[in-house]
Amino acid sequence: MSAAYAAFGLAPAMRAGEVLADGGYQVHRDFVDFLVDGRPLLFQLADLDAVSPLASDVPPAIFTAQVRSLLLETDPPLEGGRHIIYGCPECADLACGAVTAVIERDGTDYIWRDFAWQTDEHPDLERNGYHGIGPFRFAGTEYRTALDALIDGTEPPAATRRVLLIGARVAVLNKLAAALRAIGIGAEITGDATHVPADELRGYGAVAFGRAVTQEQRDAVRAAFDRAGVDVACVDGLAPIVPLLVAQIEHALDRRPLEQHRLTRLVAADGEAGIEVTSPCRVRVTAYRLDRLYRSHTQDVFDGVLEPGRHRIALDAKAVKGESFVVARTTGSVLVEPMAR
Repeated sequence: MSAAYAAFGLAPAMRAGEVLADGGYQVHRDFVDFLVDGRPLLFQLADLDAVSPLASDVPPAIFTAQVRSLLLETDPPLEGGRHIIYGCPECADLACGAVTAVIERDGTDYIWRDFAWQTDEHPDLERNGYHGIGPFRFAGTEYRTALDALIDGTEPPAATRRVLLIGARVAVLNKLAAALRAIGIGAEITGDATHVPADELRGYGAVAFGRAVTQEQRDAVRAAFDRAGVDVACVDGLAPIVPLLVAQIEHALDRRPLEQHRLTRLVAADGEAGIEVTSPCRVRVTAYRLDRLYRSHTQDVFDGVLEPGRHRIALDAKAVKGESFVVARTTGSVLVEPMAR
């Protein structure tokens, strides 16, 4: 095998959860992505809603078995020495489709080759092969060290998927908490976090404030987290619109460095959305607004694959009338901005 060496690494990643327009939910999934030469391998797949087998919510024994499989310490799960690299984020069923590849040893090196989209036991490499991806040759020591760290406790800690909700509108908070729990994010409601034990505060990745919470109250909550030694993300709720608040919280929980995002910029002004992406990907843009009677309205304004670079997307004037907000999302990133006037 003559493939040139590529650097192998691992990094936290997520599949962003969402409250859908029809009332359904898209589940939030945290997982470990594969880095090839410092860049997520998933970014080479333009429009794929998928997660690696190294998901944070699988039982520890299954997680360890997945790592051992990638190390070739157990038999491959599919025929022909093939392994699932990315699968369905909802059910992990091969029938939904998965990106698979042959993983093999060459001396001390590990090689990933013959990437394909697979929906049954026998992939059609000619029709469904990813001919522009791989083969990748990884140095054995680097490869094993990265994967062994996932099961010996030396890898970076996983993101905390719990949110503390603070606000005056109990009905909105209850709906928001239910929506967050439905997509896999823990949520609790309190009126005063200053007396919550430090150990409990350390379990939160974000705290979200309703618009009626005073600055004094916000400062007191932040001080409580500071005393507990927690670098918590603070979310100032833009409006009592549950899908919008969910998007804000998803963005706040995403603490990855910018270079590990596909969607890196959103500007909403003058009837346009300015968007920047780093690799080809599907981007969906949704506008939310409150009318004069404080009723919420939602409109999907764009859904398509964008090439790397900056893009300007015209927004329907009615969709961003009055107090309005814009959400842009890929499968792994969410950005939220109020519409500037």
